[in-house]
Amino acid sequence: MPVERKKVWFASGDSRCAAWLYPGSNGACVVMAGGMAVTKEPGTDRFAERFAEAGFAVLAFDYRRLGESGGEPRQVVRPRDERADWNAAIAYASTVPGVDPARIAIWGFSSSGGHVFPVAADHPTLAAAIAQTPNADGQAAARNAMRYQHPPSMLRLLGRGVLDALGGLLGRAPRLVPLSGPPGTLAVLTTPDAQDGCAALNPGDRYPDWQQAVAARSALRVGFYRPGRAAARVRCPLLVVVCDQDQSALVGPAVRAASRAPRSEVVHLPGGHYATFLDQHEQAVDAEIAFLRRHLVDQRVRVVDAPAR
Repeated sequence: MPVERKKVWFASGDSRCAAWLYPGSNGACVVMAGGMAVTKEPGTDRFAERFAEAGFAVLAFDYRRLGESGGEPRQVVRPRDERADWNAAIAYASTVPGVDPARIAIWGFSSSGGHVFPVAADHPTLAAAIAQTPNADGQAAARNAMRYQHPPSMLRLLGRGVLDALGGLLGRAPRLVPLSGPPGTLAVLTTPDAQDGCAALNPGDRYPDWQQAVAARSALRVGFYRPGRAAARVRCPLLVVVCDQDQSALVGPAVRAASRAPRSEVVHLPGGHYATFLDQHEQAVDAEIAFLRRHLVDQRVRVVDAPAR
């Protein structure tokens, strides 16, 4: 039977974010968000349900300007604002009845997995953090993505991004581009494993309201974003899950970022960028739940049961 959840809202910046709140039974909470322009349902449902079944409360939210959250202009991705939304989500989670503020973890995949590094660094009191197939270095990922795109299409994407950015300064509506597409098409990602995105996140068009497009200006911002550089400042336990054939969010930068974090673990799985939603889903869920239990539940038990000195 699916875990019951309820819609909640919390303020962030000049607007508010929509979120699903799953009840928990062990006092710990996992705050979650999807990848680039991926809303909370396709981006977190499968993992959030499993975490909730394991006893964790879950707060899975939409960034501003996406999904059910407020904010204008729509479909515009701004890393700085998304990190502010994380801050607001963590603050809200700490007020949820039954949640111990000292036992909050964060989870993100792809671009949100990249956010996990600076967000965890900025919140030293977090109990744990999980970065799943994170885009730890936007510059490296952008250079790699060029290998799978035709030069004319790259120029079209760049041109549309520049025009969209200029239009944004004039208050014009965003110029949207698809999140993924085959090489030669105008899309943010044309890597081979990006073609698995729909099957992984939206099988059978399960989430018809998910707008699988983003403002072209967003691709310019993400291409210069290098969140893995914050890993050395992460003080909480950090789990980095990578897929060894990932062609969209590269393994190398993610593993190097993890090596700089003092309390990191790395789990290697076979497959491409979306393997954790496909044939490696059970392995990813099992590793993540074990990690969460170890640091949010078992650690708490050891502290409570420790004899007084």
